[in-house]
Amino acid sequence: MIECGGRQVAHVPGCAALPDWLLDRLARVKLLLFDGTVWENDDMARTGTGAKTGARMGHLPMQGNEGSIARLADLPARKVFIHINNTNPVLQPHSPERAAVTAAGWEIAWDGQEFTL
Repeated sequence: MIECGGRQVAHVPGCAALPDWLLDRLARVKLLLFDGTVWENDDMARTGTGAKTGARMGHLPMQGNEGSIARLADLPARKVFIHINNTNPVLQPHSPERAAVTAAGWEIAWDGQEFTL
């Protein structure tokens, strides 16, 4: 975590699990930049781009009961997905996956984006 003017930012570009102790620590941040590598564990296999799963690469899926959207739902922070793989359908602006992310209160980062606390 990084502190800026008394406010904390968490930059988590790779996350394989979200244990309760980590959720407790993240509950204090004002801005969360979090691993959005895969929508589902098998994104690469479904798109024919590889055989590795998100879990094998050390990344949680965004969706599902144990996915980052569900596990981080109660955090009051501004939540932004970063480190998004090109096979992740949330990169398509009009996809149902992007709509689900937005409806859950998340943002999708873009190249060159700046944040102010």
